Amino acid sequence: SSRALLTSVVFAFETTQQPHVLLPLLAGCVSAFLVSGLLMRTTIMTEKLARRGLRVPSDYRADVLEQINVGSVCSRDVVSLRGTQTVAEVRAWLQTGDAAAAHQGYPVLDAETRLLGVLTRRDLLEAHVPDRATLDTLIRRAPLLVGEDHSLREATDHMAVADVGRLVVVAADDPRRVLGMLTRGDVLAAHARHIRAAQQRT
Repeated sequence: SSRALLTSVVFAFETTQQPHVLLPLLAGCVSAFLVSGLLMRTTIMTEKLARRGLRVPSDYRADVLEQINVGSVCSRDVVSLRGTQTVAEVRAWLQTGDAAAAHQGYPVLDAETRLLGVLTRRDLLEAHVPDRATLDTLIRRAPLLVGEDHSLREATDHMAVADVGRLVVVAADDPRRVLGMLTRGDVLAAHARHIRAAQQRT
């Protein structure tokens, strides 16, 4: 009932101290292990947790998101804005219907293509923001970043804590060099690919 087959065999042998009954002990422990697996959904060590309504996994699986690097799944075609652009310019561009103008957030770069911050559509369309203002003057908070070498698990935890749907992906050796954007959609797509690959293997 503990689902610890090898431990059960060792304990049984230590108790009997009879080498000639090792095979019967092994058969008995294996039988108990199989019966327990068929009749009980949990072990004696997790039964109380299950009765309290907690979900207890029956096996151990590797975290898929922990195995995938951000850099391998993020969107590399980043639509960025320049810090010297005026709000009027960007607002006019947002109204063109261009596919690139449909994003909800944009990295803002300086003249050397270094990251200054991130502005959302809401930031750009706020009524109180004057048309003549430049984008670099609108940045009020530090951008939410994730390194290209971080795992998707770290990235999704960051998204959850910050309550955002996208992160700016930066180089591992330079946190101001933008490499891409990671969205919730990118994470879900990577997870879906893993599920489909696992189904094909089986």
